[in-house]
Amino acid sequence: MRSLSAEIERFPIAGTFTISRGSRTEAVVVTATIRDGEHIGRGECVPYARYGETVEGVAETIRSLGDKVATGLDRRTLRTLLPGGAARNALDCALIDLESKIAGKPAHQLLGCSPPGKHVTCYTLSLGTPESMEEAARAASHRALLKVKLGGEGDVERIAAVRRGAPKSRLVVDANEAWRAETLQANLAACAAAGVELIEQPLPAGKDEALAGIVSPIPLCADESMHDSRSLAHLPPWYSAINIKLDKTGGLTDALELRAAALAKGLTIMVGCMVGTSLAMAPALLVAEGARFVDLDGPLLLAKDREPALSYPESFLAPAPPGLWG
Repeated sequence: MRSLSAEIERFPIAGTFTISRGSRTEAVVVTATIRDGEHIGRGECVPYARYGETVEGVAETIRSLGDKVATGLDRRTLRTLLPGGAARNALDCALIDLESKIAGKPAHQLLGCSPPGKHVTCYTLSLGTPESMEEAARAASHRALLKVKLGGEGDVERIAAVRRGAPKSRLVVDANEAWRAETLQANLAACAAAGVELIEQPLPAGKDEALAGIVSPIPLCADESMHDSRSLAHLPPWYSAINIKLDKTGGLTDALELRAAALAKGLTIMVGCMVGTSLAMAPALLVAEGARFVDLDGPLLLAKDREPALSYPESFLAPAPPGLWG
């Protein structure tokens, strides 16, 4: 008989990770583990307060499905029991990992996906003063693609400072809902001057209408404004790209459906992550096939990762090693 457990784990961040909503010094994750005889399937999620999630609440939600897992819960039924979000993500990925182990086949074969390749991932620069961000950019200037966290007031200066620090790196920026209608034009102009390639979630979700009539020289990417395959139909029309995160879609199963539907609509795909370990990134690698922007740098921001772990030679994200997931 199958058994299910959910464990809260903490991994220290190298320094401090800061975005417009606050700072943290550790990644707190919930790991779902399903045991079936000699086979073990695992999935990791990162509960997010922005969506009303708590670590304890997500862990308890996972544990509450123990009886259903014991009697053969499958991924299709799971989607009828839980909404998209962190708890469903951990369970969905654990079920896929278990299926892979039992079948003796890699997850991409089971799911009909292309085998994961080698991708350049973003490396995230935390929000700070223009001076500190220029210093951080200079230290990371050997990396091909930087993701710049912005925070509202002072972003024009921050963008320029990062470009000075990393004159050759490609740039994307993430405002994390911190811009306002009155600052849009100045921030867009600063991004254009710095050669930014993508702007993620400039305005608060639900207030995207301020983008109406704005001609952005840079593609705009929805993150908080678009969650899963069901919400794609309600994507505000001003976005030409979406950020697919497994903790939003509620797992890899929905994420793959969302990617296919978004590509059919001609949208640009970014695959993103929360700050988690290699166990959380490994399933998302299957979504990276077909994505123009890959932002799966969570483990690079940690002081300590799981073992075995993903490899990031010079920001190139390699396929997952045997024994990690799938």
